[in-house]
Amino acid sequence: MAGEAIARRVGVAMDFSACSRKALQWAADNLARTGDHLIVVTAFKPLNYDEGSEIMLWESSGSPYIPLTEISEPVTLKKYGVKIDAETIDMLNTIARQKEVVVSMKVLYGDPREKICEAVDSIPLSCLVIGNRGLGKIKRVFMGSVSEYVVNNASCPVTVVKIGEQEG
Repeated sequence: MAGEAIARRVGVAMDFSACSRKALQWAADNLARTGDHLIVVTAFKPLNYDEGSEIMLWESSGSPYIPLTEISEPVTLKKYGVKIDAETIDMLNTIARQKEVVVSMKVLYGDPREKICEAVDSIPLSCLVIGNRGLGKIKRVFMGSVSEYVVNNASCPVTVVKIGEQEG
């Protein structure tokens, strides 16, 4: 038992934008190691859902963990209200194969800032990587910065991968 590495739960907060893909790549290149669990955490406010929608069941706790094998299935994505681009799915498959990590996704419903911080404790995550869209000061005042909020409120180490305005 001595010398065995304990599997970590590395979280990557994603909205499936270019900056969150950059954060995912950074996590793969700099953090992920064999045996770790890479958990994609995505949070959004559902625009609307039917009264009988399953999303209502997961509003407080989020979805169950979605394994990598189901992340690319259209039925699964529709069920959880998530839209993932092919590039991100390819990245996740490559990372799982090359780094020998277990990849899964947790979908949360509500204010992304609050839900990501809640996920840090409820999962619990060893660390979290999040992208930064590079909002200017004025936009950040009006829109708020998810990454800034998470850095100041999460109970685990948080790495912010910055992306310039010209990249995003």
